[in-house]
Parts: sequence; structure tokens; C-alpha cells
Amino acid sequence: MSVFRVERRSALPVEEAWRRLTDFAAHGRLVPLTRTRVLSPGPTGVGTLFVARTGIGRLSFDDPMEVVSWEPPAPGRPGRYRLEKRGRVVLGRAVIEVHESPGGGALAVWEEELRVRGVPAALDPVLALAGRRVFGRALDGLLGG
Repeated sequence: MSVFRVERRSALPVEEAWRRLTDFAAHGRLVPLTRTRVLSPGPTGVGTLFVARTGIGRLSFDDPMEVVSWEPPAPGRPGRYRLEKRGRVVLGRAVIEVHESPGGGALAVWEEELRVRGVPAALDPVLALAGRRVFGRALDGLLGG
């Protein structure tokens, strides 16, 4: 299983950073060759289902996900949600947190455990590197930085 962590600081208030990081449709607009569809009616929270479809034409796959924990930010407490990936190709989990950053603004932390069926464990470092780059860019885009 490939494990990676990405952190980004933003001048945005924590509540706005949380709102942007929980806009799952926006995630797909920032990941190359990916579209995201939210399958559950709002509001977003535990049980929200969405699918990221990545690829071109027949060389595409679905990455279905479910929100399994949901804790919006509150005074003195970071916001945190957890996703479970339940696809035939991509499996794993992600935890996304939004903290108050020392000196103001927000600190976003994305931690993911990822497994891609058919990819040998020897390639986990390559998957981790790709994950840090892809999700780092997504965080930059979501946070406006």
C-alpha cells in the first residue's frame, strides 16, 4: 500500500478552506483526465457517495468513494473527514484535515493510503510520489494558491 502526505498553507479562513476541500465536484476539475460526480443529495457528510472517473475513452476507470467520518471545524478543533475508496481498480482511504495555521489562515493536510490493483508493491514509492504531486496540485487549486 502506497502512503503519502501533502500539506498546504493558505491565507483563507479555516471555514472557507473547509468549504473548498469538501466540494468534491471541484476535486475532479483539478486532477488531470478526471471528472467527479457526487451521487448523494446534500448536505455533504457521512454517507456521501461520489465517483471520480479518470482516463480517456475505453482507458478509463471509476474510483468510487464514500465519506465515512465527518467533523467540520469548530473553535479550537480542526475540520476532518475520511474517505474510503471502494473501486475495482483503486482501493484505500484518505483523511483530509483543515487546521488553524499559526499566524492566521489555514493548514490543509491530505494523508492517503492507496492501492492500485495489478500494480506491484515494489512500485509503491512511485505511486506515493505521483500522489503527492497530483494531490498537491489539487490542494493548490482548491485553496486558490
